[in-house]
Amino acid sequence: MTGLAVLLWPALAAAQDFPNKPIRLIVPFPAGGPNDIIARVVGQRMSELIRQPVLIDNRGGQAGVLGTDAVAKSNPDGYTIGITSASSLAISPSMEKVAYDARKDFAPVTLVVTVPECWLSRATFLQKSMDELVALAKAQPGKLNFASAGVGGLPHLAGELLKLTAKIDIVHVPYRGAAPAINDLLGQQVQMTFLDLPVILPHIKAGTLRPIALGAAQRAPTAPDVPTTAEVGMPDLLIENWYGMIAPAKTPEKIVATLNRIANEAMADPGVKQKLADQGLTVAGDTPETFPRLYRCRNREMGESYKRRRRSDGEVM
Repeated sequence: MTGLAVLLWPALAAAQDFPNKPIRLIVPFPAGGPNDIIARVVGQRMSELIRQPVLIDNRGGQAGVLGTDAVAKSNPDGYTIGITSASSLAISPSMEKVAYDARKDFAPVTLVVTVPECWLSRATFLQKSMDELVALAKAQPGKLNFASAGVGGLPHLAGELLKLTAKIDIVHVPYRGAAPAINDLLGQQVQMTFLDLPVILPHIKAGTLRPIALGAAQRAPTAPDVPTTAEVGMPDLLIENWYGMIAPAKTPEKIVATLNRIANEAMADPGVKQKLADQGLTVAGDTPETFPRLYRCRNREMGESYKRRRRSDGEVM
């Protein structure tokens, strides 16, 4: 056996034996939010397939940045992975300095789901349509507010784009995730928000939150009565989030390929597909080669578009 082979043998043996112990799946948002729902549904099926526990580890903060950074700094052996969103993988790195390089510090495993954002208000608001809310905001500049799941996240960006599109002045109130934002929306501490459809569907169905518009090209089967942003006069306000599975950089390629196979097999399960579809999520899935193009390009362009629009409005970055 050559010297190089001796050095590589432990890694090769580990890759062939993977996985033989529990996998920690980091969710960079608090429990109860859309990221948590996705991870628990997919993680449970992965656990059944590999006959090893997949342990959910919620690490909320900074619109997913803190938990995503924890993945970047984990041992690259495949036993610590994450499912995170466009917010921490593409938008935040394009708008602010973060502790990781999204292009270098991760091994992309697979795209998991895509989901539209929904603009909604608390049910006690007298204004029931986008036109009415915009008119109220214009009549009371700086008096209304909107919640988000954190500074620099997609819900924050969606709210800012709405402000620019409708030419209104409403105040941003950031939270550490979708679940606490919803709690304060229900408690009437904040008035409106853009959030992923899954986490708000139960409240829409219960009538405790009022949907205004869905940032998608078509209405969602799980919320057929909610109009799209195009239907309410804002065709350019298309807001779709996505979630992907990542591992730390330098994770062996064979282990990344194994994780990709296991995750896609889990997502192909009819029961998993149905559970996610019931939440308004569209299962994606792909190869490790195609996923990087999404988070390195598409949402970076969205972040740059947001910057350009703010500069054109004369706002200071």
